[in-house]
Amino acid sequence: MSCRNQDQNLTADVEIPVTVEDLKPRSIEEFVNTTGTAFPKGEIELKSKIPAAYFLELNPQTGRLWQLGDRIRTGMVIARLEDEEYVNSVKMETNQLNMELMETELRKQESLYEKGGVTLKELKTAGINYENAKTTVANSRLQLQKTRIVAPIDGVIVELPYYTQGTEVASGVTIAKIMDYKTMYMDVQLPEKYITVIKPGQKVNLTNYTIPNDTIIGNITQLSPAIDPDTRTFRGTIAVDNKEYLLRPGMFVKADIITARKDSAIVIPKSIILSRQRGKTVFTVDRGIAVEKVILTGLENLTEVEVTRGLVKDERIVTSGFETLSNRSKVKIIR
Repeated sequence: MSCRNQDQNLTADVEIPVTVEDLKPRSIEEFVNTTGTAFPKGEIELKSKIPAAYFLELNPQTGRLWQLGDRIRTGMVIARLEDEEYVNSVKMETNQLNMELMETELRKQESLYEKGGVTLKELKTAGINYENAKTTVANSRLQLQKTRIVAPIDGVIVELPYYTQGTEVASGVTIAKIMDYKTMYMDVQLPEKYITVIKPGQKVNLTNYTIPNDTIIGNITQLSPAIDPDTRTFRGTIAVDNKEYLLRPGMFVKADIITARKDSAIVIPKSIILSRQRGKTVFTVDRGIAVEKVILTGLENLTEVEVTRGLVKDERIVTSGFETLSNRSKVKIIR
């Protein structure tokens, strides 16, 4: 009997090594996880509208010819198409001179009409001639615009087929494709059970495996009220603020839709919670002794949970080594 008591005393005196963490209030977010493909806000394919000699222009920001991946602003010229016969057929200078003559004639008729020198019909005829001349000049300008391939949106050049400088290109061939992905969007399918939880305007944290250390922010913009009877999901749209161009069009993205948040809460890892008959428990340390505490929880996500009752600020909670603990065990803090 004396030997058994000695063994029990030795066991009772053993200090179990544990790691602890001081509890400090911090934020926690509850979210719904989904995935989707990122698409650009806008894209446009620019094609030649006339057969002509092709000349790629210089990028004024770099001083070299435009290249794939170059950022471009609205109005910048990507290429010019040269065809002297076509330009001559437009008769821009002739039409401009005719418009100026028609304007002079109109002003003359207006002056004469005020003095009673011409009829109202003659004045109106002069006005019509001037308007027709203006329309002809405007049409000529539109025709000449076909000789310049100009960016109609801000964006990035994502397609730029190679043509030798000065070579003849046919009408309708692709000259460039531009994508605007400073803002992007994602279409996602969301489980039916979240239809009353997810709402427009909620913040979304987005990540991709190619940018593991960066989180991009988005927002829910649209939600369908209809449930797909085959998949039991409903459709949502996420707008993505991509001003640093970290996401690229077509990327597969993980999205965490923030449905609830608290900025000052007791938050612990979910992995340290034990399921007991009394409920959920964790261990804290008080003067070298482990104390098992029953807790109630609130918000939670994949890795963390809010404790609403059972723990208070500055308590030392056991984060490793708790598996072999029992209430009132002696512990040795190793970290």
